[in-house]
Formats: sequence, structure tokens, C-alpha cells
Amino acid sequence: MLRVALVGAGGMARTHAACYAAIPNTVLVCVMDIRGEAARDLADLHGAAAYTDYGAMLTETRPDIVDVCCPTPFHVGYVCGAAERAAELGIRGISTEKPMGRSLEDCDRMIAAVEAAGIPLFVAQVVRFFPEFALMKTQVDAGAVGKPAAIRTRRGGRMPRAWDDWYADFERSGGLILDLIVHDFDWLRWTFGEVERVYARGTGDSRLPAFDYALVTLRFKSGAIAHVEGTWNDPSGFKVSVEIAGDAGLLESNFTQQNNAPFRSALAAAAGPGGGVDVPESPVAVNPYQAELQHFCDCVERGVTPSITPYDGRAAVQIALAAIESVRTGKPITIEPRGAVYN
Repeated sequence: MLRVALVGAGGMARTHAACYAAIPNTVLVCVMDIRGEAARDLADLHGAAAYTDYGAMLTETRPDIVDVCCPTPFHVGYVCGAAERAAELGIRGISTEKPMGRSLEDCDRMIAAVEAAGIPLFVAQVVRFFPEFALMKTQVDAGAVGKPAAIRTRRGGRMPRAWDDWYADFERSGGLILDLIVHDFDWLRWTFGEVERVYARGTGDSRLPAFDYALVTLRFKSGAIAHVEGTWNDPSGFKVSVEIAGDAGLLESNFTQQNNAPFRSALAAAAGPGGGVDVPESPVAVNPYQAELQHFCDCVERGVTPSITPYDGRAAVQIALAAIESVRTGKPITIEPRGAVYN
């Protein structure tokens, strides 16, 4: 049984806590948050201990896994703090919410810390575990659309509100480019390979963060192009859509809070051009957050590398920061690989 320490008591931490309650090989032993009442409320809900002091929590509970679910700028401190005491306390793995860090320097510090400790760091890019996104990745890999040419994604709703309204502070959150559509950057890189150039327009470091909007163009080394749209200015509710066009057909998925539409494909017949065949498939009803955490816990127990590495997390942050720089300068930004980061 893996003993989990949860850092944070906000909305995502509550989601993770509920997932651990449903995962057979884990038990949530403690919750730490600088807000004592919030930590106690969440801890009491799951029969765990509550802390406001991180060091004391690690020393007294000696968890197997530390799960970091707090605002982005604090990821680096908590991850490095756990990694530095891993050998002493028997910590076997660390998970952190996306985005991995607020800067590439933060990401590099985390990578160095966990590599020195010899333990895995899992970056919770949960979109990979949504059934429809996993299915599209499988279809692309199988050649269902032929050679991918153009991809379009859209993600957004209203700006989230949380502790100290930190999402509205660009310096802390990075706006929707780093906090929201980093989901799409990770999934697109996973599915279509390395990105070589980024061009973006948007409101950027806006004085009106609740109206943040960005349109990002990614050029992949394969030659494919992706258009990634993100918004925090849609009062009608959260929506996600994906369209993948290739020389053999089209894959499409749409989701809204009001109606989770089925996955749809329209693929060319083997004989050549002609009328496509629609194949509607409804995704399996599964909690992707539970699936990702179950995967990580299983990997820790088995001593194998999780499917999402810290290098993947860093690469998604690098794409997002390039998009932010492109918005700021009005120029395309070239992505420079850094050795193992893209292996």
C-alpha cells in the first residue's frame, strides 16, 4: 500500500484526494496547505492528517509518494524539497500538476533534484488519459488519417478563480497559454512529434486577465501545422474540440459541459477518394484523473518509468513560454532542443 502526501487543498487537490480513495493500492495519509482550515477540511474528509508545515509533514508521515497540487510557482520548491529528502524518508516518487513549472529554470531544478535522488517525477498532463484523446493518438499512430497535415484544437471557458486569485496574476500563472493550453501542447507533441517553430497572437500579459485569449500556430518537424486556440472569455461554459486532417481522412472530437459529443472519424475508403464513412464511437466513462494517478502509482510499485516524464513536462512548458514570447514580440520563435529533453 502506497502512502500518499498531498500538497495543496484547492480544487485539483480535492480531485486527486477523491481519486486516491478509489485506487486500491494507495492511501492518503496527509494533506498540507498553508491555509490551515482548508488543509483540515480536506484531510478530515479522507481520514488523513492535516499540516501547514511541509517539512514537518514529510518527517512525521514519511510518505511513499508526494503529490504536488498547488499554484505553479510553488511546484519547484515542494518537488525539490521532497527529492532532497527522498533517501532519508523513503520517498519513492513525486507527482506534480501541470504546468511543470513557471520557468525552464524551475523545470531544470526539478529534473536535477529527482535524478540525483533516483526517483521518478510524474507531470500530470491528464489530457493523455482522456479516452477520446488517447483514441485519437492511437488512430494517428495506426495511420488512420494517412499523413497528418493540419490539426486544430480549441480549449476554454471562464477564467478559473482560486486562492488569492492567482490565475489572474500573469507573473504567477503565465496566463492561459501556460496554465490552460499547455494541455494541448503536451498532447500535440506526444501525438505528432517535436515542434520546431511557434507563432502566437493574443492578449498576453493583459490588464484584463479574465478576457485572456490566444491563438498559437505550431510547426512540427514532420511538416504538420497545428492551430491551438485558448480562451478564458467564454461565459457559455467549458468546451474542447480537436480536428485532425490528413491525406486519408479526418478525426474530430468535441466536448462541452452541456453535451459530451461522441468521437467521430471520416476516413477515405481504401480504393481512393470518395465519400467517407462516419464511425461514431462514444468514449468509455472513466475518470481520467484517477487513471493517470493509478498509472503513476502502479509504475512506482513496479519500479518502471511513468509514461509522462519530467522531460515531457519541460518540453510542454518550453512550447508555452515560446508562445508567450511570440505574443510579446510579434515574431515566430524557434524551439531549440536540449539533448535528452527531446529524447
